Amino acid sequence: MPIWNALLAYGRMIKFSHTLFALPFAGLSFLLAYLESSLDTRDLIRLAVLCSVCMFSARSAAMGFNRYVDSEIDLLNPRTENREIPSGKVSKLAALMFIIVSSFIFIFSSYLVNPLAFLLSFPALFLLFLYSLTKRFTLFCHLVLGLAIGLAPLGAWIAVTENLTLVPILFSIGLLFHIAAFDILYALQDKDFDSKQGLYSIPVFFGENKARVISALLHILAMLSFVLAGSQALLGGLYYFTLTIITGLLYYEHRLSFSHSKQELPLQFYQINSWISVVLFVGIFIDKWNEILIKLSEGISFH
Repeated sequence: MPIWNALLAYGRMIKFSHTLFALPFAGLSFLLAYLESSLDTRDLIRLAVLCSVCMFSARSAAMGFNRYVDSEIDLLNPRTENREIPSGKVSKLAALMFIIVSSFIFIFSSYLVNPLAFLLSFPALFLLFLYSLTKRFTLFCHLVLGLAIGLAPLGAWIAVTENLTLVPILFSIGLLFHIAAFDILYALQDKDFDSKQGLYSIPVFFGENKARVISALLHILAMLSFVLAGSQALLGGLYYFTLTIITGLLYYEHRLSFSHSKQELPLQFYQINSWISVVLFVGIFIDKWNEILIKLSEGISFH
């Protein structure tokens, strides 16, 4: 397989284009942590690059593992039978090697960040892998996914400060609820298939209508967490205006899911989640713009 075609196949396998979904959540935490730190410009750039590598490699390892362990299930599901491993575009051995390499890059990058990040990289990777197995034994698999992806703000904060405060914890809790809510809507596509295969999910256990209510409640909890995080981080009115835009996007996401309840979800459903994270990051970035400029000028002058 030519190298370019191989890269495209691996990219499709791990849904590389969806990486934008969680990256801004790490970015906003990184930004707020930087404003409270004593980093100079050189260290800021170094950590920003390392954190980006950590995010991409951790997600690649997790998605690769998900596709690897679910390949037989995916082959039976008409919606997923054309994925790269079931269709033979990527072999299971090649996928396993991809997982190992991605995991090594994540751990080594964490080592270069700081000792605490390195120590936490192992349980973080375990949690990322655990999600792919949870639908075999618990309906709370959506919350496990939310917890795994919700580590992004915590990890970024630790990379900069080597400690934790309430701000990244609240953003991580918000991301946990948000991801879990999204995943419940996503799982509605496979409710009948999962039920036949003996797999667990909230839609399988509670049915479609109650699952939609649970998803909406989780999104409300997510927004409350983001409000509390903004208050704790002393964010201004622009941030809360951003949250109103996100509320509208979430409403649209639920409408899209409802209107496609008997068919595969459209591309817009996934794009909305990327826009939510980007809008939140941009809102914080603009809100803190003056502080960022001052901090950068101090770092350049110091250097």
